[in-house]
Amino acid sequence: MSTDTINKVTEVNTDGFAQVVEQTEGKILIQFHAPWCAPCKMLAPVVEQVAQDHNDLKVIKVNADDSPELAAKFGVRGLPTLLLMKAGELVATQVGAASLGQVKQFVQQ
Repeated sequence: MSTDTINKVTEVNTDGFAQVVEQTEGKILIQFHAPWCAPCKMLAPVVEQVAQDHNDLKVIKVNADDSPELAAKFGVRGLPTLLLMKAGELVATQVGAASLGQVKQFVQQ
């Protein structure tokens, strides 16, 4: 088994989103972000660390500017927004920058 520590966060857009969600049976952490968003840039390394620490968690990023349909579908009104999904169902939402501890607690839901 490989101990791959290279970027475990996958960037997806509207076209690939449904496929990623449908192919993932466990938990999915989704970060909605934008390149111009300073809090998003602060949260990015935290999300990367959570991805490294949780092999049971699929972590994806969605650029809200490139995929406004997805942002609207999930009611994203502020960036960054984290969504936690289990078995294709949304179970939790968190808006704003967060510490590593806060994000780790969020994914334990």
